[in-house]
Amino acid sequence: MANRIFVAVQEGMEEPVWLEKAESFICRAAGELGYSGEEISVLFCNDEYIRQLNSTYRNIDAPTDVLSFENGEEYEDEEGLWKCAGDIVISLDTLPVNAEYFKEDRNSELKRLLVHGLLHLNGMDHGEEHIQEGMEPEGEMLVLQERILQKLKDEIIIK
Repeated sequence: MANRIFVAVQEGMEEPVWLEKAESFICRAAGELGYSGEEISVLFCNDEYIRQLNSTYRNIDAPTDVLSFENGEEYEDEEGLWKCAGDIVISLDTLPVNAEYFKEDRNSELKRLLVHGLLHLNGMDHGEEHIQEGMEPEGEMLVLQERILQKLKDEIIIK
């Protein structure tokens, strides 16, 4: 069964020209991760918006790159039974900062944030481990993240 992907931009922000390509990438990545019959929403926002969410839900009063909020509720409609996987929020202000830090282009960094968010919606956690330059990840979540990104390395969202 296909998935339902809802992509939006924070109110008042200009919609990126690549938004539809992001939706297509999310569909492919979700399929690689075994999502089926699930709803996933992704909101692109600024640092202030994600800082407020981070403060409210994680007691960290600072912006971050990506947040995921698992849902897990189910509902049925004429197409079948659907699971609400949850919501992913990504800061477009932090995206270029991360890309520079990781010495990646914005396209690769956006894909990393999307896959990272999807893995969290799937109940995975990386604990204190983070991707670091020159070090291979060891934990299950980040190893899987890098494997999926390698499979989807030729996908282009941002030119």
